[in-house]
Parts: sequence; structure tokens; C-alpha cells
Amino acid sequence: MWTLSGFADEISPDLDEQCRVLGELRIEHIELRSAWDTNVLDLDDTQLDQVAKTLARNDLRTSSIGSPIGKIQVDDDFEEHLRRFDRALQVAELLQAPYIRIFSFFLPEGDDPARHRDEVLRRMAALAERARGHDIVLLHENEKHIYGDIPQRCLDIIESVGSEQLRLAWDSANFVQCGIQPYTEGYAMIRSHLEYVQIKDADRTTGTPVPAGEGDGEVRETLRALHTDGFDGFFSLEPHLAAVGVMGGFSGGQRFAIAHRAFTNLLDDEGIAYR
Repeated sequence: MWTLSGFADEISPDLDEQCRVLGELRIEHIELRSAWDTNVLDLDDTQLDQVAKTLARNDLRTSSIGSPIGKIQVDDDFEEHLRRFDRALQVAELLQAPYIRIFSFFLPEGDDPARHRDEVLRRMAALAERARGHDIVLLHENEKHIYGDIPQRCLDIIESVGSEQLRLAWDSANFVQCGIQPYTEGYAMIRSHLEYVQIKDADRTTGTPVPAGEGDGEVRETLRALHTDGFDGFFSLEPHLAAVGVMGGFSGGQRFAIAHRAFTNLLDDEGIAYR
């Protein structure tokens, strides 16, 4: 049975409101990216303790830490970023999250990604090595403008680093915004490394995020293939229906509910069980 989660900071900055709406939608997991307008890695220990108690009170578990690790320029200071990654590991342990989302570094506009491959792989390998000994899996998301923005380079990262603790998160909308037909051009290539699915769709012409199944992200085809393959994991709503930024997006409670309904309607149509 597939498990729903969501970037609840798309609902509201207020954690209690995030939990309330998730409860109304009967979603039992949260992908924690921020609370009270503060990134999850910038919450202090007192705030994190409050987060943990609030989630427990609302019977919510953490599917993943929606960290910004890897969302720096490829030539920015990496040692400082590694220390920030150490905080991500601490947060994941405190909130009992099995996953941490990461990225593969922004490239200078117009540069050939091949010029930066060695540095990207060095950094990704260092993150995987830092995670060793922790009960955590790192999820590389195919964000726009980073090295691993298209299926071929996502595959390159995973195969080159070769760590069991580094896997892929699939984001259909981001592929669309990079000019990729996600299922047609990417699914078979990276399916064996796919661990986690983020639910976001987009219109190919404008790049605008839309509810799942209403854009060009081939969401239905991907869900059908995953079901046939026996995939059993998390599907995390990240709709971006009201605002989009480098560090995240926003939908509001009403649009988040619309995104949830669009996705669950697809699951119902395909006869796929979920919780």
C-alpha cells in the first residue's frame, strides 16, 4: 500500500495549521521543510522539541527531512555546507525520519555541466560518506539548474557514487520544466534507483505547476508503471500551486486540498490502494 505525505509548509507557516489540514486530509506523514517561516535546519533544539511534540500530538510521523542541502552554487564553500549537513543528520535522528532530501549543486548559467561533474561527484560522495553509520537514506531530487536535473545525470550521480545510502526522489514537474518527458524519457533509465516520489505536475509550455494529472508530467503513466513494478513507498505532495521559489513553494490550505484530491483521484482511477 502506498503512503501519502506532504510538504505541509505549503499549507501554512504555522505548524499547528499544517498538522490540522493534514489531519483533515487523513495524511499521516509529513515532509518537514520549514515551520514558523524557518527552515528545518535552522530550528534550534527547543523548537525541534516543540516540533516533535506537535507531530506526536497529531499522530504524524516524518517521511523525510526536506532539507536544502546541495542548493548552493557548485563553487560555494563546501566545508561549511558539510557542517550544515551534520545538522540535517541530527534533525533526521530527532524526528525519526528515514530520509533526507538533497540536491546536486547549482551550476553557473550557460556552463556545460560536464565541466563541473568531478566536483559535483566529489561533493555527493562526501555527503554519502558523512551519512555512513546513520540510519538514513539520502534522496537526490532532480531540481532545475543543478547538475542532476535530467535523468542521464541523475543516473550518473547514483552510479558514480555507488552508495546504498544515496537514492533518487522523482519530481515530474521539475523534469517537465527541463524539457523532459518524465515517463517516456526517464522512467526506465532510473527506475531501479527510484526510492521516493514527489507529487507535482507542470504545463510544458509555460512551466507553471498544476495539480497532478493536469499537466505534461505523465503522472498517470508513471503511477501505473510503479504499481505494475510493485513499488511500495512514499508519495509526497509538493504542489506549488500559489507560489514558487528557489527554496520551496506555497499553495495554501485550499489549493493543497485540491492537489490532494487530484492525486487521490488518479490513484482511485487506477485502483491503487493508499493510506
